[in-house]
Amino acid sequence: MSLPGLPSSMRLVEVGLRDGLQSVPAPVATGDKVELVHLLIDAGVREIEAVSFAHPKVLPQLADAAEVMAAVPRVPGVRYRGLAPNFRGAERAVDCGLDELVVVVSADEEMSLRNQRLTVDEILADLARIGSLAGSSGTRLVVAVACAFFAPARGPVTRAERLRVVDAAVSAGAGGVYLAATSGEEHPAEMYDGVAEVRSLHPDLDVGVHLHNRNGFAPANALACMMAGASWLEGSFAGLGGDLWFPGDPSVLGNAALEDLIHLCDGLGIETGIDLEKYMVASRRIVELTGRASSSFVSRGGTRSALAAATWPS
Repeated sequence: MSLPGLPSSMRLVEVGLRDGLQSVPAPVATGDKVELVHLLIDAGVREIEAVSFAHPKVLPQLADAAEVMAAVPRVPGVRYRGLAPNFRGAERAVDCGLDELVVVVSADEEMSLRNQRLTVDEILADLARIGSLAGSSGTRLVVAVACAFFAPARGPVTRAERLRVVDAAVSAGAGGVYLAATSGEEHPAEMYDGVAEVRSLHPDLDVGVHLHNRNGFAPANALACMMAGASWLEGSFAGLGGDLWFPGDPSVLGNAALEDLIHLCDGLGIETGIDLEKYMVASRRIVELTGRASSSFVSRGGTRSALAAATWPS
């Protein structure tokens, strides 16, 4: 039995290799990244944000993007994403055989200036050129709306600011847009309304959400977004990554742990195609490689089946 209004299946996108590893000071070796991709695919993950084409001086942790893409397995049904911060990055990206090109545009002006050193208008002007490049290369464009609901050092983001980016993405030819809960302080009602409105205004657009878990609402936000018609949810192995600029316990500042989203969907009878036990092999491996403790509840508290199979201590 499942809750009313929920889908029978849900796409889950792994962003740990990009959004997770960029937060780890010491670069992970290319071979280890490729090993992680194999583990993810073996677990059933079919959408992987694997690389970023930011300048190597900006993100040395991801400077091996071309090498990673040359080495990952090409398996039917598996789609690889790469992030491009600007037109030059997009040119490098489309030459690497990506299935999807991701461009991040903040709905909040201050975040845009601090994170990308460009105004929102400047990024949107570049977005049209990137859209043309992606279209001519056969690469699907996905636009991430950062700070889609709430911005650090400010508070709530307006509906008009959010839709401005979404509308520009559609005009640039994006096949997908995701609304990012960048701060981790978003709540289910605003996320439900945001996803539902974008779906209503652009019924042919693929709409996803990127989840953080600073306030512990990630599972509730995931549930709300699925009920609003989201096409996919994003998280990272072991909850790796996220915004560490502002105060808070590091254990809650990362992305939503994808294993927790898998576990949530399993409990609701929502098919993801991902085997949780196999996925946990990748999650444990990233902890070994980075030395960062997992923030996921599955890693720390175990699964329902594990608890049911436990025996009382003698």
